[in-house]
Amino acid sequence: MSQVRVTMEVGNDAVAVVTIFNPPVNAMAIPVIAGLMEKFDEASRRNDVKAVVLTGNGGKFSGGFDINVFQKVHGTGDVSAMPDVSVDLVVNAIEECKKPVVAAIEGLALGGGLELAIACHGRFAAPKTQLGLPELLLGVIPGLGGTQRLPRLIGLPKAIEIMLSSKPIMSEEGKKLGLIDAIVPSEELLKVSRRWALDIAEKRKPWVRTLHRTDKIGSISEAKEVIQIARQQARRTAPNLPQHQACLDVIEEGIVHGGYAGILKEVKVMKELVLQDTAKGLVHVFFAQRATSKVPNVTDLGLKPRQIKKVAIIGGGLMGSGIATALTLSNIFVLLKEVNSEYLQKGIKTIQANVGALVTRGKLTKDKAEKALSMLKGVLDYSEFKDVDMVVEAVIENVPLKQKIFSEIEKACPPHCILATNTSTIDLNLVAAKIQSPDRVVGAHFFSPAHVMPLLEIVRTQNTSPQVILDLVAIGKVIKKVPVVVGNCTGFAVNRTFFPYSQGAHLLVNLGVDLFRIDRVISNFGIPIGPFQLQDVSGYRVFLAVWKEFSKSFPDRVFISPLVELLMKNGRNGKINGKGYYSYEKGSRPKPDPSILPIIEECQQQTKIMPGGKPITVTDKEILEMVLFPVVNEACRVLDEGIMVRASDLDTASVLGMSFPSYCGGIVFWADRVGAKHVYKSLKKWSEMYGSFYKPSKYLEERAIQGIPLSAAVTSSTSSKSRL
Repeated sequence: MSQVRVTMEVGNDAVAVVTIFNPPVNAMAIPVIAGLMEKFDEASRRNDVKAVVLTGNGGKFSGGFDINVFQKVHGTGDVSAMPDVSVDLVVNAIEECKKPVVAAIEGLALGGGLELAIACHGRFAAPKTQLGLPELLLGVIPGLGGTQRLPRLIGLPKAIEIMLSSKPIMSEEGKKLGLIDAIVPSEELLKVSRRWALDIAEKRKPWVRTLHRTDKIGSISEAKEVIQIARQQARRTAPNLPQHQACLDVIEEGIVHGGYAGILKEVKVMKELVLQDTAKGLVHVFFAQRATSKVPNVTDLGLKPRQIKKVAIIGGGLMGSGIATALTLSNIFVLLKEVNSEYLQKGIKTIQANVGALVTRGKLTKDKAEKALSMLKGVLDYSEFKDVDMVVEAVIENVPLKQKIFSEIEKACPPHCILATNTSTIDLNLVAAKIQSPDRVVGAHFFSPAHVMPLLEIVRTQNTSPQVILDLVAIGKVIKKVPVVVGNCTGFAVNRTFFPYSQGAHLLVNLGVDLFRIDRVISNFGIPIGPFQLQDVSGYRVFLAVWKEFSKSFPDRVFISPLVELLMKNGRNGKINGKGYYSYEKGSRPKPDPSILPIIEECQQQTKIMPGGKPITVTDKEILEMVLFPVVNEACRVLDEGIMVRASDLDTASVLGMSFPSYCGGIVFWADRVGAKHVYKSLKKWSEMYGSFYKPSKYLEERAIQGIPLSAAVTSSTSSKSRL
């Protein structure tokens, strides 16, 4: 019997139990939708069936519509692959069924799963069941009536909040809102649901069709006011996302013209949105993130990850304490080692502050916070390293110091122990140069703040064993990170790919483009803060140190600007002392500081690259491209050198590590959408005008000329270069 199916069993009580089988979350794949149509048709025709209970197998109701269908639509451009479910199944077969239908919900009812449930005539849920409509995360809107039925069940303000935020609620809150009729223990769920369904059939309980309700909506003028406020908020918080305004349009249609009119508009708008670039980008990122843990010659060897119970962190600074926080929050015991008591106490206090902040923001209970802090122990030597499963070195970027530490930990730790470094730029072969077991050495590059940022770059050398990589992928998932395996080079994947980002911005400033305009263009595109504000926040010393590393490794394509050094000479250190490109005052947003203009002019006089000594004239589109196309160019080199397993991994890394807008699909996906030919021609033109910084890579040139997408797999002729 097929794993994907819908069954129906009729009990002695004349109640038909219809069950969805599609592990792991009972997604509504095409065969499931066909099965539901068939079973509801059969139940409505059979004389021995008085009522129906709809449920899911394996403790899950349904995780929603199968978004593999979206991928198919994006691949073909044919929206007819989307089945007409909303009217045929949800309205006609379920809501207007001749027999009452009750949903028995356990585990989760998300997206289309919840939309099925709210079309039923009663809803019972097990405790701690997740309920939500997260469709906007994929660039679309609820498409099975959710925009119409949810407001009618729980009122407009809360329904809009649930849809626009895409955040699920628990069944306990659902009960308070009127979304759920009762919370029932799992073992009682089917029994209670069957009884309620029979009570409706035998007129002991009301038979309520959600789409017909209006009691929770209020007057049209009140509803329009609520929608207008939501529109204004969405324009501020999601200015580049069409699905938010579209969702509100569809909700309003149903309130003004009736629920069924709203259903028809919802179907039409859903099909329009699924074909837009936003949905294509977000769906790509969704699948790309899930592909990162499939690593050739690692996850396909039949190896099993070893359990990591105890981890030692060397260095309690910003990164070390952040990594320790992430581990203890996932119940992994951490030894934090520092060179003296003062630094150790400072590190422990930082971890306590990290955990305390999560409690304050309601992200963590006090009990879990206490449990996390109980998993931490501070030490000043290696005496307790004898049973650790992994060490993460997180000291300053100093090669001799790192080499010394690795020689020491190799002796102090057991033979199975993973030896990891959190370096963001240094070649791992240098770090491991003086030890006997380079197969245990791996990069575990977290992004700051390490307990918050979701990306973990796992850096392998040619010596790193597949078992070590597999273990680190597994630990990444345990601590709720997205692990991306990358090859060994200066800057690895993310920092390497994005090193031209700030340099391109500096080059534009030296060509006479307004610095604050550059930041505005980049943030309007969807990267949260522009390159200059980012330098303010990360600190000038860090910026200069990284720039120096890249200058050594890639001298042919580095633009040297004295601007940061001139700022420091004038007593500016960025956010840390409140003065950088922007001025920073406690309690207020950063403000562009016009007093830096003379410093910028001094810089321009030193570099002397303005054509004819006059500022260049550029559009906002050209500014965006002159900053981001060099990033695309470096991404091409990273792919050509085999630093990444696949292009989609670099997309994931760019979204999670550099906050590249997810609705653009990541740096390579976006470049393919813009077109390799346009990127190549633009860079070629600028390289002739402004120098080698813009010179197109061979990979980009070949693909642009041959019309091959940048994301297409690298051919075997270049695979000999692979760092993986």
